[in-house]
Amino acid sequence: MSGVDARVGQSQRRAATGPATGSLRNGTIEPMPVNIPQDLPARAILEDEGIFVMSDDRARSQDIRPMRIAILNLMPTKEATETQLLRVLGSTPLQVEVTLLHMASHSSRNTTPEHLEAFYTTFADVADQYFDGLIITGAPIELLDFEDVDYWPEMQRILDWSREHVYSTMHICWGAQAALYHHYGVPKYELPSKLSGIFDHRVLAPQSALLRGLDDTLTVPQSRHTDVHAADIEATGAVDVLAVGDDAGVLLAATPDLRQVFITGHPEYDRDTLDREYRRDADSGMNPTVPTNYYPDDDPTREPGVTWRSAGVLVYANWLNHCVYQQVPFERTTGAE
Repeated sequence: MSGVDARVGQSQRRAATGPATGSLRNGTIEPMPVNIPQDLPARAILEDEGIFVMSDDRARSQDIRPMRIAILNLMPTKEATETQLLRVLGSTPLQVEVTLLHMASHSSRNTTPEHLEAFYTTFADVADQYFDGLIITGAPIELLDFEDVDYWPEMQRILDWSREHVYSTMHICWGAQAALYHHYGVPKYELPSKLSGIFDHRVLAPQSALLRGLDDTLTVPQSRHTDVHAADIEATGAVDVLAVGDDAGVLLAATPDLRQVFITGHPEYDRDTLDREYRRDADSGMNPTVPTNYYPDDDPTREPGVTWRSAGVLVYANWLNHCVYQQVPFERTTGAE
């Protein structure tokens, strides 16, 4: 079976002497590694940035119980997305064992079959397993009705499965819209033009563990053609709106127990992600507007600055720590309790 870790497919985790923890050195807790294959292209990039990554062989030698996190990568540029997510997950004091998933019912045109075969697995291969956390990415298909997406039936099965086999799920962008629609009937609305840029969002629930340590204003990249409305989310009576922007609308929502988290933006984005999207759209003749608050003086010839990285790392760290690690049973081999 292919996957990002040699232990994918085992029903039991190896014994550990204690819960996952960071390493203590000189009085400070240092980040623990993301456990990824030696040959994954993201590895060299992360190592150059000083992100602590390790192979399965080294992970086996440590008496640490890693957090099992699955990433359902729906993006066409899978290698870029996996690198972005592994970067933020690797910036926490927890050891993370990652399983990369792709849709079996969809043929990827932008990722080679060799990459998928070497590093990814499918839902059918993990359907009988349990994970501490799941991240479901966005996908550039917002203008399609959900039912018109070729892998929508498989997506529905995964969303249903996640409620019993995953302790906490973070849904990103289209993934958030899809989950809100599937679980709660929340519709999405087409925007007059693409929302692209760096936007400020007001934190409405500073007491939420998901927002612990963050400022009152959360600056996050947005890149989408559709929107969900706060009133529709609140009308479910099951999901709280946690952060919202005057120009970008709802950024963050979650169930009160933080088992289901929905984020419409991209705190994991690289410096040049919006730039690459803008130039891709321009080259395809879409006549895109310049991303808001991104290029200095709105000049696409100038390199954009990064104003969201610290907040982005903290959002993912809070999710992994407060929503997953501190809540999940030590040995997660049964369904949700």
